[in-house]
Amino acid sequence: MDTITAVLISVHVLISVSLIALVLLNSGKGGGLSDMLGGPGSSGNIGQTLAERNLGRITAIVALLFAATTLSLFWFLD
Repeated sequence: MDTITAVLISVHVLISVSLIALVLLNSGKGGGLSDMLGGPGSSGNIGQTLAERNLGRITAIVALLFAATTLSLFWFLD
């Protein structure tokens, strides 16, 4: 059970860092890091590009994985 917990904690930390990076890359109402880095939103287009939609979908999937690993850690560490 120790190795399962160690692997789960490692995966959880990796997902946590990924989720932080993805949230920072998403452009909100005021821009975000994607505007600062010269993303497609900085050209003045009002519509959402395919890359921005995919980034939003990937962020949602990683957030669900974060929730799943959090619940798994709750059960394994209990």
